[in-house]
Amino acid sequence: MSEKTNEFLKNRLSEEDYRKLLAIDKPEMHEFVADYIELCNPDGIFVATDSPDDIRYVREAAIRNGEEDRLTIREHTIHFDGYYDQARDKARTKFLVRSGVDLGPNLNTIDKEKGEREIREILKDIMSGHELYVRFFCLGPVNSEFSIPCVQLTDSAYVAHSEDLLYRRGYEEFKHRGRSARFFKFVHSAGELDERMVSKNIDKRRIYIDCEGAIVYSVNTQYGGNTIGLKKPAMRLAIHRAQKEGWLNEHMLVVAVHGPNNRKTFFTGAFPSLCGKTSTAMIPEESIVGDDISYIRKRGDKAYAVNVEAGIFGIIMGINSKDDPITWEALHSPNEIIFSNVLVTEDKGVYWIGKDGKMPRKGINHSGEWTPGKRDAEGNEITPSHKNARFTTALKDLKNADPRLHDPDGVELSGVIYGGRDSDTCVPVLEAFDWTHGIITKGASLESETTAATLGKEGVRKFNPMSNLDFLSVPIGKYIDMNLKFGSSMKKPPRIFGVNYFLKDEGGNFTNEKTDKKVWLKWMELRVHDEVGAIKTPTGYIPRYEDLKKLFREVLNKDYSRDDYVKQFTIRVPENLAKIDRIKKIYETTVANTPPVLFEVLKGERERLVKAREKYGDYITPDRWEGER
Repeated sequence: MSEKTNEFLKNRLSEEDYRKLLAIDKPEMHEFVADYIELCNPDGIFVATDSPDDIRYVREAAIRNGEEDRLTIREHTIHFDGYYDQARDKARTKFLVRSGVDLGPNLNTIDKEKGEREIREILKDIMSGHELYVRFFCLGPVNSEFSIPCVQLTDSAYVAHSEDLLYRRGYEEFKHRGRSARFFKFVHSAGELDERMVSKNIDKRRIYIDCEGAIVYSVNTQYGGNTIGLKKPAMRLAIHRAQKEGWLNEHMLVVAVHGPNNRKTFFTGAFPSLCGKTSTAMIPEESIVGDDISYIRKRGDKAYAVNVEAGIFGIIMGINSKDDPITWEALHSPNEIIFSNVLVTEDKGVYWIGKDGKMPRKGINHSGEWTPGKRDAEGNEITPSHKNARFTTALKDLKNADPRLHDPDGVELSGVIYGGRDSDTCVPVLEAFDWTHGIITKGASLESETTAATLGKEGVRKFNPMSNLDFLSVPIGKYIDMNLKFGSSMKKPPRIFGVNYFLKDEGGNFTNEKTDKKVWLKWMELRVHDEVGAIKTPTGYIPRYEDLKKLFREVLNKDYSRDDYVKQFTIRVPENLAKIDRIKKIYETTVANTPPVLFEVLKGERERLVKAREKYGDYITPDRWEGER
């Protein structure tokens, strides 16, 4: 650290905060903090360590400054974002890239010099009148090869409080690593606030990502998806680093499936929104390591995963006591929880769309005072809670949290699951032939259908490779190649499975019950240990009827008919061929540098399906296939 920087920090920080900052022997971090203190010009600065007193100070600051308010249940608070600041701002989320760098048509970019100049102009004196919180966190467990230390500068106590629940504290990790720390940097300001203490100038909302400099800027916004830098913005930084170092950062849950004789088998899983990701992670009979983001590394000839986070920033709409018993119990316990953009009732309780009980007749929500039928300036009816309303809580407060949640070694991966919302093509559960086949036909070919209730026109298929399209920082072709190389270098990589909880019959009725996913998970657990056979089809291995019949009785205590089995596991050749054609066209026309093997594998799948159709017809029931593994 230069003498000039040292003098500046001495003058701007209290003696105690200066001491806390300088206890970390990382001059690069000191220069970063000093630069943005000078640029943003806050009235006050608080440097937080991992101590309970410092954490409490930040939590209470969110109450003092009006970003949060207390609710009836102890440790519960409410936060409101601005009415038009309720989701990730994709249009204004951009990568800062140098001239000549092309990330492909799917990634939003801006010239690095131009973007830095613009963001610094917006940040100039933006924290005047605010207190700046200097926070230290760790992505992944502390004291681990997975760990990435992070420093967050924010003038929002709500953002800092949220990160206390979502991430491991990293001050001691920074001290431990000292000059060897390779850290991520985050700068956030909510900007000018209105009378409700929400961001006012959302026309100047910006989320800029500099992968080269390992820094994320977020300004004039409070919504967590834009401001909690360690969440999805940090995924871009980590994918960029992982691509260079040979590991993976995936948009995946990590769950332990409990097998025979107290065995636990760990899976990761990628599901686009509204495709069953949370419900899979939260099955009561299993245990959760993570619900959203994972780092995956090779050690020897095995793959290991950690949950990047330590908490949940979850969508609350639809959570009820019947379908979500564990989450429901947590949301009604005196654990530390931040509710955002739900309805606050007169007795300081909360209500959200889909909650048990009657809808209140009035309350306070993200639009201010609310009563049924209220409309916004555009004439749209305002629901009691926003459809993207959230809850933030620590995973440790869920009764199904796995004991290895914070294991610095990670958990050994036996399987990878890809699941989309698909009404007419894929069977409920299927195992890929091998890693390459799985990555290409399950991961890189992942699609999800929109639903009329929440996303507009029903049945539109959205291409979303590995459920990670929105968070990539490298071109899609390179990302697919990263995944292929990761597993192909192992003698026995994790098995890859595809699941589909949304298959419908000819009458438009779902062929699955909501609880059937418990059986699919148990079957996958047995498969990776080679304890059940399977039937080979052109698209992968499907379960045998007798194995599923036994599992339905053991897991759900119900009969499983052969008619249901045939309905669910018939291979629908025309629909599968149509999907291959769609995916092939996307990679031919919109993705640069697609690995050639992708087209080879899709061609092989098409040829197998055509051959099978010539022999058996368009719709091939499971009894037609011969041979098993």
